[in-house]
Amino acid sequence: MDADTLFSGSYAPEDITFLLRKTVITLTPVAEKEAWLQSGQRHYSEMLSEETVPTPEHMAIYAEALQDGKLRLAREVLALAAAIAAQPAAAGPIGLVSLVRAGCPLGVLLRRALVRMGREVRHFGVSIIRDRGLDHAALTLVERECPPENIYFVDGWTGKGAISGELTRTLAGRDGYAEGQPRLTVLADLCGTSWLAASCEDWLIPFGLLGAPVAGLISRSLWADDGLHKCMLWESLRHADQTRSFVDTVSRLWTDEMLAEAQRHPAVADPEARVILRQQSAALVGRLMRQFGVDASNRIKPGIAEATRALLRRVPEHVLVGSRADRDVRLLLGLAARHDIPVEEAGEAILPYKAVTIIRKVR
Repeated sequence: MDADTLFSGSYAPEDITFLLRKTVITLTPVAEKEAWLQSGQRHYSEMLSEETVPTPEHMAIYAEALQDGKLRLAREVLALAAAIAAQPAAAGPIGLVSLVRAGCPLGVLLRRALVRMGREVRHFGVSIIRDRGLDHAALTLVERECPPENIYFVDGWTGKGAISGELTRTLAGRDGYAEGQPRLTVLADLCGTSWLAASCEDWLIPFGLLGAPVAGLISRSLWADDGLHKCMLWESLRHADQTRSFVDTVSRLWTDEMLAEAQRHPAVADPEARVILRQQSAALVGRLMRQFGVDASNRIKPGIAEATRALLRRVPEHVLVGSRADRDVRLLLGLAARHDIPVEEAGEAILPYKAVTIIRKVR
């Protein structure tokens, strides 16, 4: 690979190689970006808004979420890694392709877990963009080091299934990849579209609460049609960076006993549960579109992580939560209050999700 393409953001160099070109662009204010997006005149992958330093309250909730969830994370990552390690493989290393950005924290942990299990691993951060697909130039570079039969795609969670659908479309007809369902591994599969998941539960995944400060200080990826996709490095957030601390906090919990337990009981796909989740998710999105007069499903952001991110970088109109008393939606409630966004307690009506944000129609 060209040395100019090799960087790891604020991760340790051995943990990940980002196949992205670093760039600097003029930032677009959130409200202006929303207007461009909804007008259809510009695509979200052509613009970035500034990522601000998380408030002390935001960081406190992140720290609590990590403290509460680190043991679960440690066990679930090992269970996923054990399932991958047990798959039939061609000669050569396992290739982990983390979808930038939400897949990167999980991908780094999976790399460390697989190495601890004695496997040779290459780990890459690769861009995938809704409506435009996976970065083919980057995937070609990955395939030079890892046969397609050994490649696993990694994302943090599924929301409505847009990215998993994009992955399926992108890989259709590409040599070496199974038709139908790409090997997408996630921590939480909320809509039944992954190949492998540790659970189907909408829970407060710590790395779902922060953007760049827990993902190597890189931005969301930017489209390019002349080679590798691009990204910015958020140097302004370096003093708030939790990237290595997050990974170290979880991976230090692994013991030989925990590793042995994961290998005895690896994560297992449940096709029947996936079908039910897909039906529930599609029905809910359709109902919310009708209820709130939403003309595009991209304005529905279901799941704690997606609902939270929408409050941070979009123009929200409504927030729905299963229960205000649920500790998992604390940050969401605080952000909604700060921006004067109405919150509705919806109970079981929004299952399988605990939260949903509705994006405002910009006129």
